[in-house]
Order: sequence, then structure tokens, then C-alpha cells
Amino acid sequence: MSGHSHAKTVAHQKSISDQQRGQVFSKMARLIAIAVRDGGPSIETNYKLKIAIERARSFNMPNDNVERAIKSASGGLEGKNLSEFIFEAYGPGGTALLIEGITDNKNRVLLEIKQILSQRNGKLAQEGSVRWMFERRGVISILLDDQPEQWKNKEALELKAIEAGAQNLVWRPDNFLEIHTTVDNVQSVKEILEKDNIEIKSSSVDWVAKDEIPVEESARKNMEKLLSDLDENNDVQDVYSNLKD
Repeated sequence: MSGHSHAKTVAHQKSISDQQRGQVFSKMARLIAIAVRDGGPSIETNYKLKIAIERARSFNMPNDNVERAIKSASGGLEGKNLSEFIFEAYGPGGTALLIEGITDNKNRVLLEIKQILSQRNGKLAQEGSVRWMFERRGVISILLDDQPEQWKNKEALELKAIEAGAQNLVWRPDNFLEIHTTVDNVQSVKEILEKDNIEIKSSSVDWVAKDEIPVEESARKNMEKLLSDLDENNDVQDVYSNLKD
């Protein structure tokens, strides 16, 4: 939730249901299809596809599913009628939202998102009125508990991330460290960390809030419901907010 992607928060949950898993795999297949359509089926030359596959694997999507999605998109079966979208919105307590997704019908998904927002004290915003509150950043997520003994110390892990090229570090609940980089450097920073046996949970290019804002408990609970409702929409890939943890 908060300044990072709600979908990645879902990915970190250990008790994801079979229904959620199936929906997530479907969303990842669309993400892969768009990447293949735009840049071809080779991860050596298509960085967007490489990121999409890494993200799919962060959700434990089986290799067979990944390969099938690439093959379908390469044959033109998937991705032809899909388009990406980003909607700007206001949520409970004056929070700002960016809602990203992939759809085969923008008019339909626009109406669906409007309805979800209105049910949770949110509303769509005019183009440009929210996006300036966010900036595009590479985001690498690391779970402290997954690291070898050498890197279980927070200070040591932080210093290594800075040496690797991190621009900013944010600790999230449950010992998750978010490493923010420039868009161009996310892959090189990830590779440097992996060479030192640091396990990466996920890496991607996201919208990161410039400033996070606190809200009252009632607005926070409403926001949690809103984020879950948006995440359940089949066309929504990511939801970013400036809600402070």
C-alpha cells in the first residue's frame, strides 16, 4: 500500500488464495503480452519483457505459464487489442492515487473504476492534477528475513544498497526494504546486489510518491478497502498512493 504499489504488497502476502493467484497470473500474462507486442519475445533485447517476467516470478507464476504467455503473444494471439492506461484519482482523506492497467476496453474499465472510487469516498481527477505528486523510479524490494546471515543487519544492508547506487531507502512493514534508483539504473543495482548473494524479492519501474501523507484511522480503513476493490478489477495492474504507512 502507501507510496508503493498495492499489487506488490499483495505479492508479499504468504497466504494468497487460489482465486487471487489465478487472477494475478492472468494479469501477468497480459503484462507479458504487452511487452512482447511492443518489443519482441527476446529478454536479451526487450528490457520491458525482462521486467515483466521477473515480476510474474515474484508472484510465483510457473515457468510454463510464462512461456505460454510469451508464445501466445509472439503468435499474435495475445496483446493485439490490449492497451495500457493510467488514471489519476483522489482517495479517502485527500490521498492521491495513480491507477495503472491493461485493458481491451478503456470505456468499460473507466466506468468500473469510477464506480469503485465512488463507493469508497474517492473520485477520478483531471489529467495532470495528481501525477505531479509522483515520480518514476526503479524500485527493488528486499525482505530482510530472507537474507543470508551477512546481510541480516539493517545497517549493513543499507550501506551495501547505497554502494550499489541506491538513491533512497525506505523500510516498509514486515522488514521489507525498498531501494529506489533511477529508471536506467534499476537493473545494474539489482545485479550488483545479487552478486553479493542478496536475495531480491522484486524489481520494477514504479510511480513513487514524492511525499507521503498520514490520514485518520477511518480514512485509512476506507483506503484499504478501496485498494483491495481496485486490485480485484481484472484490468488493474498497479495502484500507487501517497498514503503514509
